[in-house]
Order: sequence, then structure tokens, then C-alpha cells
Amino acid sequence: MSDTPSDGTVLWNTVEELARRLDRESTLPPEQERLLRILKVSEEAGEVAQAVIGATGQNPRKGHSHTWDDVHSELCDVIITAMVALTTLTPDAQRIFAGHLERVAERVPAPRTSPS
Repeated sequence: MSDTPSDGTVLWNTVEELARRLDRESTLPPEQERLLRILKVSEEAGEVAQAVIGATGQNPRKGHSHTWDDVHSELCDVIITAMVALTTLTPDAQRIFAGHLERVAERVPAPRTSPS
């Protein structure tokens, strides 16, 4: 995927469609649905931790139960779930996320150049 503006639009359109699908299928009041979507981010983060433990074989009972591809997949689930939760909270999710990402990127120091 290239870094063209249309790619971001496609991505956020997909996230918005996922949120609409979840809204259509939900039997919960909207406020409760919003809260549960936020909590779902924590659940997905736990699955990342489980996958890392499995990929590194750190659970003696299970051994190497996951692969690094599983970790990648679980990290993607966290990102998607967080994007859906943000979209559920505000119709301006794309702008809010872009602004926040820009502020975070500004805080990261530029690479040091080696003395010549």
C-alpha cells in the first residue's frame, strides 16, 4: 500500500463501515456499546501479550504455541479495534487521529548524525 491520501481515505472508510456493521448488529444501548468497544481494545492487547508469550515459548505448559505472524495479526487487531472505538466516539476520528499522530511524531527526536 502506498502513502497516497486516497489510501488513508480508503482505510478510514473501511473502519467506518466496520463500525456501522457493528452498530447494526448490536442489541445494546449506544452508550453501553461505546464503552464495550473501548474495553475491547484491552482484550485485544491481552491477545497480543498471549501471542508474544507463545511465540517466545515462555509458558512452560504450552511451549511455542504462537508464531511472530500471530503477533503481527494480533497487533493489527488492536489497531483496528482502537480505530473502530475512536470512530464510535466521534465522527471526526480521522482528523483527530492524524493530529495526534503528528504531535507524537514531533516529540520523537530526529536521528543523530555521526560526526564526520
